[in-house]
Amino acid sequence: MNVSSSIAPPKQKRGWSKKERHTFLLGLAFAAPWIIGFLAFTVYPFFSSLYFSLTEYDLFSSPKWVGLNNYKQIFEDESFYRSLRNTLFMTFIAVPITLIVSLLIALLLNTKVKGINYYRTIFYLPSVIPIVASALLWTWMLNPDFGLINTLLRSLGLPDPAWLLDPQHTKPSLILMSLWGTGAGALIFLAALQGVPMQYYEAAQVDGANWWHRFWNITIPGLSPIILFQLIMGLIGSFQIFTESYILAGGKVDGGKSLGGPDQSLLFYAVNLYQEAFVYLKMGYASALAWILFILVLFITFVLMKTSARWVYYGGD
Repeated sequence: MNVSSSIAPPKQKRGWSKKERHTFLLGLAFAAPWIIGFLAFTVYPFFSSLYFSLTEYDLFSSPKWVGLNNYKQIFEDESFYRSLRNTLFMTFIAVPITLIVSLLIALLLNTKVKGINYYRTIFYLPSVIPIVASALLWTWMLNPDFGLINTLLRSLGLPDPAWLLDPQHTKPSLILMSLWGTGAGALIFLAALQGVPMQYYEAAQVDGANWWHRFWNITIPGLSPIILFQLIMGLIGSFQIFTESYILAGGKVDGGKSLGGPDQSLLFYAVNLYQEAFVYLKMGYASALAWILFILVLFITFVLMKTSARWVYYGGD
């Protein structure tokens, strides 16, 4: 018996039928607007900014190749260090405060009281107000002469600082403003709180655990994935602070030098990047700043994700 003749030849791979090709092309046509938008507004700017970061470019003349000179200049620029210090202040001070306040509000909104849905709506409403409108509102509220906050402080016999005119109070003003929009974060925490199994609390209560033990050993571990998410999003957002600073600082160059307000106390990284690009027209230098920002955010996110295994608990862990 011929062994080779008993082995069936491998089946040839069948090509697409006319209907399958039609379905594929139809799906591609529906996805084409997103694909074109992604290539045009994400992929192209991503790689073009990398090229421009290695050039001297002012929008009106052809880019001139300068290699790594822009990156070298960044680390010799005092404005870079000042903007980075201001940004890191908001990152390590404002973000934790915002997270804690959001969690406390969520704990309050998770209680069973009459009209709780109305309270939830009231706390959430400020977060849907456009950020420009909120900044203008806070500019009036923080006015040192007739602002609502200083009027209240004076009526209580407390000091009334010049919030937006004093470099020592500009960043606290911004933190106070950021607490205005904690409703969105509180809503996310609220949804996570309602997902923590009640039997854990019942078992802990039977064992004699008090409120703090239940909160620390059940609530916090149950919320840890959401805390990680909120922390990463908050850190990324803190490196992109622009509109609030631009509006509170008056939206104009201070003495022809900076958009950063009194003593450049509101000169955040994104504000400095905008200033270099659209005020000084140093597009190559601004592109290099953008890549430094990208690397910083990527590094911080990577560190958080790597360390999250020590304190983040997922279902089944």
